[in-house]
Amino acid sequence: FFGTVISLERAVAIGASWAYLAPLAAGSSGLLLLAGAPLGPGRGLASLGALGLIAASVVALRRQMAMHTAILTLAAVCWLAGNAVWISTGNPAQATPWWLLFLVLTIAGERLELTRMLPTPAHARTIFVAIVTTLTLAASLAADRWLAGGLLALALWLLRYDIARRNLSSDGMTRYIAICLFSGYLWLALAGLLGLGGALTSGHPARDPALHALALGFVFAMVFGHAPIIFPAVTRIRIPWHPALYLPLALLHLTLLVRVAGGTLGHWALRAGGGLLNALALVAFIATVITLVRKGR
Repeated sequence: FFGTVISLERAVAIGASWAYLAPLAAGSSGLLLLAGAPLGPGRGLASLGALGLIAASVVALRRQMAMHTAILTLAAVCWLAGNAVWISTGNPAQATPWWLLFLVLTIAGERLELTRMLPTPAHARTIFVAIVTTLTLAASLAADRWLAGGLLALALWLLRYDIARRNLSSDGMTRYIAICLFSGYLWLALAGLLGLGGALTSGHPARDPALHALALGFVFAMVFGHAPIIFPAVTRIRIPWHPALYLPLALLHLTLLVRVAGGTLGHWALRAGGGLLNALALVAFIATVITLVRKGR
């Protein structure tokens, strides 16, 4: 899903027709895997999608040589690396750190781009490079606690230097986006803290809370926050502002708290119930966006 969405966004950004093959391959891969088809074609198409995203990212990098475009290209390479590990080992758990970095570094690169609008000190960018280097090395060495430390450091960096902190005092859509981002950084910090205790290691009792604090709390809070910007850029359809957007965001955080509590305490029913309610939060967000778009038209 995210490979499809991110590569589609990149294809729109560079304006090249060949770049649309990447989201087509990624989307086809997801459908095949969900349908229970043999893994070979799904893995192959996912890897083709990653290669296409890398190619599109290189085009964007050549057009604008900057740290954020380099990070976005590295993120695409992480997606391909995860697929390669999956194909070579047959174990998705070993590929998970690379897949998570694909999402984390994509978000981090996009947020880094916006820090250029702020008077960010030079040492902050040096720290950012050190964090990204740590994350990449940790995934390469399968060092879960180093990965967790890098995630925590990235969360603290974003909480300190991202423009979302300043926009919390705004109103309307700007404040909504800032709250989405800021809340996501808190979930990223929690994932890092849990990971420092070993929760990112396969088989750890708190692995579910750690992974979902990252992949739901952080990543989907970013989705909720970036949707009003990216959706119009890709579809040319604007999402009108309405306070109702806060409802699915609140539902996401509350249901994830239930899930994390259940996973941390070893309470299976609470964890499973939280998981089902997580899905409800995502459906609520989609329904809210569709309703606002229709009313806006």
